[in-house]
Amino acid sequence: MLQKLNTNGSSCDRQRWVKSNKRLIGLKLSTERLFYFWCLRNAVRQKPVEKQCMEVNATRPNQAVPPVSVILYYESLCPDCRVFITQQLFPTWTMLQDIMTVTLVPYGNAKEIPSANSPFTCQHGEPECRGNMIEACIIHLTGHTAFQIIYCMESSVNVVNAAQPCLQLYAPSVSWSSVDSCWKGGLGYQLMHRNAVMTRALRPVHTHVPWLTVNGEYEEENEDKEMSSLFYFVCQLYKVRMVFLVTGTPI
Repeated sequence: MLQKLNTNGSSCDRQRWVKSNKRLIGLKLSTERLFYFWCLRNAVRQKPVEKQCMEVNATRPNQAVPPVSVILYYESLCPDCRVFITQQLFPTWTMLQDIMTVTLVPYGNAKEIPSANSPFTCQHGEPECRGNMIEACIIHLTGHTAFQIIYCMESSVNVVNAAQPCLQLYAPSVSWSSVDSCWKGGLGYQLMHRNAVMTRALRPVHTHVPWLTVNGEYEEENEDKEMSSLFYFVCQLYKVRMVFLVTGTPI
């Protein structure tokens, strides 16, 4: 578990934070981004989110309590999706990965047309279809390291062009040729079809992206909190699960 970051005023000590968080997955590219994001965000809001999370003991994994499951349905070139991934979902997962799981489903508002020469059309054109398929292949081929690679891509100026260097940085044992063969071949289409099926099965039907389900449910009344304060939302939800385990009564 990441060491508690003191966010009270000038006590945001970058050197101490970096030293104590060497296992931070996005360290090579995102130390500055993540550190200043959390310090600035908490300082501006005067709400030390991580401190609150620690106070409810929500960051201490309990083997009897299942992790909070978050599934993101998104598009690789959607501006709002990119903002959510880079400013909310990845930082939250980086610090709470012991109590939450993240599943990425790149597809969004794409359409599947099996009889056409190109079986998919995407909201932001062919480059997005290519980005969706490349990310689906990376998720399939790299497993646990996939999220770092996707974050690296989505935080880059050119998402698609960043795929190969991001893969080499975070999954050097996986060859780019395997990803290239995947997205250009039958496996890539199979993965995209699977994502299409998952997206079409959503109930209620998704109306926009990013679309988030938490523990298998989409709840409109929680969407604003999930999009703007995901870290604290996950902490609170995990706390509710722990209390229910002990008392049998949800809070």
